[in-house]
Parts: sequence; structure tokens; C-alpha cells
Amino acid sequence: MRRYGKHTDEDDVRVRPNRKGNRPRTHIRPKHEDAADGMVLTVDRGRLTCLVDDRVVVAMKARELGRKAAVVGDRVALVGDLSGDKDTLARIVRIEPRTSVLRRTADDDDPYERVVVANADQLAIVTALADPEPRPRLIDRCLVAAFDGGLTPLLVLTKADLAPPDELLELYGALDIPYVVTSRDELENSDAADRVREHLDGKITAFVGHSGVGKTTLVNALVPEDRRRSTGHVNAVTGRGRHTTTSALALPLGGDGAGWVVDTPGVRSFGLAHIDPSRVIHAFPDLEPGTEGCPRACSHDEPDCALDAWVAEGHADPARLYSLRRLLATRERHEGD
Repeated sequence: MRRYGKHTDEDDVRVRPNRKGNRPRTHIRPKHEDAADGMVLTVDRGRLTCLVDDRVVVAMKARELGRKAAVVGDRVALVGDLSGDKDTLARIVRIEPRTSVLRRTADDDDPYERVVVANADQLAIVTALADPEPRPRLIDRCLVAAFDGGLTPLLVLTKADLAPPDELLELYGALDIPYVVTSRDELENSDAADRVREHLDGKITAFVGHSGVGKTTLVNALVPEDRRRSTGHVNAVTGRGRHTTTSALALPLGGDGAGWVVDTPGVRSFGLAHIDPSRVIHAFPDLEPGTEGCPRACSHDEPDCALDAWVAEGHADPARLYSLRRLLATRERHEGD
């Protein structure tokens, strides 16, 4: 250990030689104005598969982006080897601003939110009418996440050959959500896929649903040339399905509409710890003007809420107010209720 006296001389400090020179650190980052535009298709252990023009390119995130992560659907700027050849690696140097974000937490007590997909236009909530039984609370939570993130919801009801859809559709009728009802036989002969496709053309659609509802089967029918993993089965004891999709993946929807389908892993919970309830009202344009008379920080489900008088005066359907309050209260209820 070297000891110094009162009068140290820094000139004798040894500096390890560096062939590349000792350049001072700088906070100025390169602009990469010549970077190519791309879209993230999937993320796997730090490697991001991106579409650049008509080429599929594997890339990694630049260190200069810090902790900011890119997710499926992100529009990014890339530099480096963009040939898409085997064993080549590009670099993502910029993540463009997002137009929408679908987020969730593991549960309502988890402060860490996870971005599922970025820049999607709509959220297709896939639920089976039987085997497994529908879980309205989970549907409600997906709707809240969609409204909060700027996505238009779409209900896709599967296995109509096992149970009728009337009761479930009545529950969401006041929300005016578009829906498609399918059966297993229709999926096999592509009739259901064609009807679902009408809602997807020209849009980026994220598919969510808990395991066993037929989500991946539907995606396989929509994009037959790029089939995903084999479908799973529902456990006869627990009524739950087996996860067959382990990572989100964006797939091009063929045809004239040129849309995209984002298949996501099956979920068993959809935490809403990150949701600000005050933003959900924006999805109810017929009710939003009635909140002008609400007290500050109104939860819209309390005695002084102005929405009660707004609805009583005939400005909106009472069923709409009931639906809003049911969605706002969904954070307080367990999804299996």
C-alpha cells in the first residue's frame, strides 16, 4: 500500500496505458440521424427481433438508452448490421414516443408495472363461454387497462358450441363494445377467423386472455403460415389451461388490410396497481361532461358524485353509469370473484 506525506505530488501517479487513448467521458450522445426505422416483433433474453423494411433483424438495446426497455410494438431506430443475415446483430439506439401502452401489474399490491405491448390500436379480449368458465372480473380489468392505455376493446367469445353468449353479452351491452362469437368447428373451417379478421384489418391488435380459452388457436387460424406453439388443454380439476405462449409476438395479418396480431402469454391475473381511476372516465364521453360538478378527487361512486344527477336528468343511460362504477370498483375485487 502506497503512503503519501503532507505534500503529495500527483505527477508520479501511474496511469495504465491504453492503445485507444484516454478519452474523457461525455454526456453528449450521438444523434444517429442515419438510423433505420424498425418495429419490435418479439423480445427474448435481451435480444429483440425487429422488422426493418422487409427484413427481420436481430438487435440489442444500446447502453445509452439506460433502463428504458423496448417492448413488442415499439417503433425503434437501429444502426449497425441491418442485413438480417445469420449471426448478425444490430443496435437499437432510439425508442420513438408511444401512441398507446397496454400495461399490467402482477397483482394490485405490486408497484412494478409491466408493459405488455406498445402502439396497439385495439385489445382483443378472448374468453371462453365454457371450459373454462368466463371470468367477468378479469374481462373488466382488461377493459380498464384498455381504456387507460388508449386501446379500443374488442370482445372475442370462443366455444359458443358449449354455452350461449347471451348472458355475458348482456353484461357488457351498455358499453357498446364490438364483439365476435366463435365456436370450435368454425375455427377449423376458418369461418370464425374471417369474421374476426374484419375487425383487425389495418390495425395492430393485441390478444389477451387466460389460458385454455383458445387464444392461440384463434391466432393460428388468423395467421396459418406462421403457426405458434401447439395448443394446450384445460385441467379438469382446476378448470385452468396450460400456458402455450411464453412470449409476446407480433405477426403480420395477411390480406389487403395489412394489419398485425400480437399474441401474448396467457394471464391468470391482471393487476391494476398502476391505473389512475380518474382516467377511466375518458372512455365514457356521454358521462364525462357530468363530472364537472363532482367534488375534487371524486371517485364517481360516492354520495356527492354529480353523475347521479346527470343521469337522473336524462343525459345518459343509467346502465352506462352502472358499468362505469363496476369497472372502477374492479380493483377492489379479486378476479376470480
